[in-house]
Amino acid sequence: MTVSTPYVLSPESNDWTLETRQETAISWEYDGNRKELLSLYGKGKQEQWDAATRIDWSRDLDDENPMGLPDEMIWIWGSDLWNRMTRSERANLRRHLQAWQISQFLHGEQGALICCARIVQQVSSLDAKYYAATQVIDEARHVEIYSRFLHEKFGLVYPLVPPLKTLLDEVFNRKEWDFVYLGMQVVIEGLALGSFQLIRDHAANPLAAQINAYVMQDEARHVAFGRLVLRDYYPQLSDGERNEREEFLAEACHLLAERFVPTEPWECAGLPKDECLAIVAASPAMKYQHHRLFSRIVPTVKDIGLWGPKIRAAYETLGILQYQRVDIGALLERDHQAAQKFDQVREAANLGSPADGVAAVAAR
Repeated sequence: MTVSTPYVLSPESNDWTLETRQETAISWEYDGNRKELLSLYGKGKQEQWDAATRIDWSRDLDDENPMGLPDEMIWIWGSDLWNRMTRSERANLRRHLQAWQISQFLHGEQGALICCARIVQQVSSLDAKYYAATQVIDEARHVEIYSRFLHEKFGLVYPLVPPLKTLLDEVFNRKEWDFVYLGMQVVIEGLALGSFQLIRDHAANPLAAQINAYVMQDEARHVAFGRLVLRDYYPQLSDGERNEREEFLAEACHLLAERFVPTEPWECAGLPKDECLAIVAASPAMKYQHHRLFSRIVPTVKDIGLWGPKIRAAYETLGILQYQRVDIGALLERDHQAAQKFDQVREAANLGSPADGVAAVAAR
């Protein structure tokens, strides 16, 4: 009897064990805590939630377009190849590409889970350890959510892409805690926030939009944590140490901008891989979406003070320097408010008729 599996590649074939070196910081000072970090820690405790009850898992995905995303977001849309495809072929491609994207979210969140546990171990101040501990459970919840989404709704899981694995390998092998945060929370999760936003704002499927809105609400706190801690830490570094971190950021962003492209889904969906990749390389939609993914990274990097000539030149080359003008604080507050709106709609829907629900939201 053949047992079907959702994994494109066997998970065992992708097992990854690393021997890493890391420092452990223990503080015996319990009364010198900073108010901003303690306030964020309090918020992190208050905003914990259960993915099994807050998310409406009874909702199904659409057979032809699981998350209800516009076809214009598919990087071969409008090409001769796309125009030749049948309705069923397009439906199959949508499923594979969307599952690939959510799979990268899943793998990135596991990376964040490991990194946050290391930050608890490595960061020196106790107030930072307090908050990082709340983030560990956040990241565990995100892994739970995206794993359930893929297994129950898509029935399809793609492996970790090489550029993301390369960056995680670099992060895990650094002993300095701030490199862990730079690579994971600023770059990888910053890139993910841009992707989450595209789904939250464009998905017609309520489950897909809801999941990403709620994850983004957590991530808004995570970015605030990094900004607080790194803004305090980086002025203490020498010019050489700052340059090393700017070089790391520039290389990481170049890696993701140039190589973070789906390769397996085309063949898995029955399409000619080389032809698809050639279309993707020339796709204006791909370039636009890739640029948008950096809208959270650039203003955060500027905010924490790693804004020397090297990093500005790298971002100008990538065509993303304009995002330095983004108000990252206001953007993160909008992420929080967007999640609250989903809660309001859910609560209103439980009050009675759809008209009663609409009235309840309007009255808030």
